[in-house]
Amino acid sequence: MSLSLNNKYCPICGEENNCMAETAEHGNCWCNQETFPSGIFELVPAESRRKHCICQKCLDKYQKETKQK
Repeated sequence: MSLSLNNKYCPICGEENNCMAETAEHGNCWCNQETFPSGIFELVPAESRRKHCICQKCLDKYQKETKQK
């Protein structure tokens, strides 16, 4: 599977990420309203960094877990 073929799945959990990057609606994507802590990108496999979008579920989980520590 080529990583550049599609950006449909979250590189952390493997579920659909609801990415709108390749659509005309990209500016309205949920991720444009979010802040991604730099530490979350350490969870993304190197070959997927800057190629696949993290899903909102994983972002929410990461933020919740890091606030508890």
